[in-house]
Amino acid sequence: MFKFIHAADVHLDSPLRGLFRYEGAPVDELRAATRQALERLIRLATEEEVAFVLLAGDIYDGDWKDYNTGLFFASQMSKLSIAGIRVFLISGNHDAQSQITKTIRLPENVRALSTRAPETILLEELGVAIHGRGFARRAVTEDISASYPGARAGCLNIGMLHTSANGREGHEPYAPCTVAGLAAKGYDYWALGHVHKREVLSEDPWIVFPGNIQGRYIREQGAKGCSLVTVEDGAVRSVEHRAVDVVRWHHVQVDATDADDGDEIVERVGQAIQQKIEKDNAVLHAARVTVSGRCGAHAELQAKTDHWINQIRAVATDVSNGEAWIEKVRIQTRAKTDLENIRAREDAVSSLLKSIASLDSIQEAMEALNSEFASLRRKLPAELQSGNEVLDLDSPARREELLAEVQQILIPRLLAGEDVS
Repeated sequence: MFKFIHAADVHLDSPLRGLFRYEGAPVDELRAATRQALERLIRLATEEEVAFVLLAGDIYDGDWKDYNTGLFFASQMSKLSIAGIRVFLISGNHDAQSQITKTIRLPENVRALSTRAPETILLEELGVAIHGRGFARRAVTEDISASYPGARAGCLNIGMLHTSANGREGHEPYAPCTVAGLAAKGYDYWALGHVHKREVLSEDPWIVFPGNIQGRYIREQGAKGCSLVTVEDGAVRSVEHRAVDVVRWHHVQVDATDADDGDEIVERVGQAIQQKIEKDNAVLHAARVTVSGRCGAHAELQAKTDHWINQIRAVATDVSNGEAWIEKVRIQTRAKTDLENIRAREDAVSSLLKSIASLDSIQEAMEALNSEFASLRRKLPAELQSGNEVLDLDSPARREELLAEVQQILIPRLLAGEDVS
């Protein structure tokens, strides 16, 4: 019996863009997270006394700012060398030969598979054949797995591939392939990389995306880590997910329905965060909080939004003993006021509601607003103009959402006699 670790998408020293726009962000902890997660991976490998480690691409996050990134990786591989653990890796789209201009000599226990053609490495003492091919260039759009050799008789066959499989949201369609195509090779285990969410595509044979080892922003939620694989009598007996992340991202959704005031909502948020932390242990929790539901507290939340957002931040710190950081708070509550009944009335507020509701369906009105949107877009910070947090003002669906939010902010204030100028 022996064990091996399958990991991918380390994205060492990945730049965490936009951190400084978040007040109170633990910048140092977040920037060091990918390195610390790799250290935990190395520790796990030595503690479990694995025979080898497979790294299925994207060890880096593109070209290095300086040599320190490569030197750190080499130092971690040296720790495995001391423990007698071999490492086999393939390059992915982010660390393809076309992307990395600097090089560092790696310890002798590390073997990078060829980028020119599929390569097979035999570990005769274990009865293992490892097949794989790395990316020579960033955009590999053909199915490179089709050219992998057939299984070696009498061996446990492992395929290493950096791929989008049959396509995954948020990931470039690189090295596309199918489960049927991979299974046809006759391998016992496919060690995939590129997709950051853990996913087992098949158990016969095992075809596994382990996910990345450290979430880097809110779209990469939950426990991140690697797969610990146990082999017995020449067959895969178990595949376990082992978390190695040091920062864990969560989306905490809080139902504010029928809450009478802001204090009640803050209490609900505190309870939700406490439950999340107790259930999901990690060094640091990074959470996005969304408060939604029809409630009496809506007008109060809209009138003093900054106050209640900071109250939510404070309660998160309190219930977590400082182990939670709130990345963002979204207040998406709705008034208890029945807007449909108001719209049926014949008064100024009703007319305003009807005008707002008709805006998105009137081409002339939207074209008139386009210049305003263009002016607003130019003033947005760079991270809101592209990437994961893009604010798409050209999208009809997004405009509809914004108009609905305007109604929920404006109408309660008008009905309460507030100044909305």
